[in-house]
Amino acid sequence: MDGLKDFIELIFTPSAPVFIIGSLIVLLVPVLVHLWVTQSTSYTVLPSILLTGPSGAGKTSLHTLLERRTAGPSETHTSQTWSAVELAVGEDASTSWRDDLDAKGAVATKFLLVDTPGHGKLRHYAAGRLTPEGTQSGRLRAVVFVVDAAALSEPAVLADTAAYLYEVLLALQRRMGSTKTSKAPYAIPVLVAANKTDLFTALPAKLVRNNLEKELGRIRRARSKGLLDSGVGQDEIVAGGDEGDDWLGEYGSAEFKFDQMREFDTEVDVISGNILGDGPGVDAWWHWIGSRISVWQGDRKHNN
Repeated sequence: MDGLKDFIELIFTPSAPVFIIGSLIVLLVPVLVHLWVTQSTSYTVLPSILLTGPSGAGKTSLHTLLERRTAGPSETHTSQTWSAVELAVGEDASTSWRDDLDAKGAVATKFLLVDTPGHGKLRHYAAGRLTPEGTQSGRLRAVVFVVDAAALSEPAVLADTAAYLYEVLLALQRRMGSTKTSKAPYAIPVLVAANKTDLFTALPAKLVRNNLEKELGRIRRARSKGLLDSGVGQDEIVAGGDEGDDWLGEYGSAEFKFDQMREFDTEVDVISGNILGDGPGVDAWWHWIGSRISVWQGDRKHNN
């Protein structure tokens, strides 16, 4: 009893040892608890779909539509930075974008839909997510490139749209050759979403594909000629050096075709749709996105 009494008196008697021990307990316990929680908790980075394309094509409208799950006009503005919304697809990827899977208690896979600005001076937001490091850290699974099918017959619109698409595809092409190991990076498919097909002037998907392929081929030839005129040799272009890696697709081909991107494990699909008005809507685009997320989920389960 005397020992217990002495211990209690020591605790409640102000002294340097008691003060030091108490301070250490107050300071160290929260730190130790924080370290234990952070090390025992596994954080999950959701897979992402990159939404990109030129200004005015309808990216932000599509982003808002899928977030709200309601059709109809919505007020949008020119984006100054990127934004992301968490969405979910059903296990079989056949569910509608209108379905609230959480409310239904359905099995779903969540992902991030990342909207990036289309203005020429702000396209670096998308470019950063297409680098080998960006695709890995952001767990990028696919790219949705939205184009204005109703204005694509205008030379200026076609030129700007194709120039941006060229950079997107070229970044994915370079990514496939960036690995320093024998294992190639995982494939990242691209959907060219031909928007505004509810308008009379809209081009069908086949013409959107043809027009873009022709313009991409023209850009490719112009860049190649510019390199040659600047003194870069033909062999350097073939080798794909720092000055000669701007050639998109199959080298030496007279015409560019999206099918050439398969050589770099990049599948390109062109699908018509519309966010506003009467028409096919966005169902085909949503099913395309859902199937890519489902493929990722299947590969993930297989690897585990």
